[in-house]
Amino acid sequence: QVQLVESGGGLVQAGGSLRLSCVFSGRAFKSYGMGWFRQAPGKEREFVATISFDGGGSTDYAGSVKGRFSISRDDGQNTVFLQMNNLKPEDTAVYSCAASKTSYIPYYYRQTDHYDTWGQGTQVTVSS
Repeated sequence: QVQLVESGGGLVQAGGSLRLSCVFSGRAFKSYGMGWFRQAPGKEREFVATISFDGGGSTDYAGSVKGRFSISRDDGQNTVFLQMNNLKPEDTAVYSCAASKTSYIPYYYRQTDHYDTWGQGTQVTVSS
């Protein structure tokens, strides 16, 4: 059974940085594509970034975070990371990671219903 646990959220001033971690419990982490999503109050959950399985050779980013956020993975530690730089107040949300064992096609990995497993989320608050 796969479980995901996020950490690293917190309160930061605009322009600051945070690094989120998502630890995968279960078998064959390197066979799973991973995604980060976020949900702000009163809004739908939205795609942030995804990374392919087997070493993470392919990545995809939402336009709103491209150039500021970076997704990576460490298959030896069963962990996926989201490095967030130059944070803005509009980045405030609960950030969740998700896992999928399907072939990595960026368009599908942007869809929330594409994933088998979700973490509980970690709150990121950016003050102005």
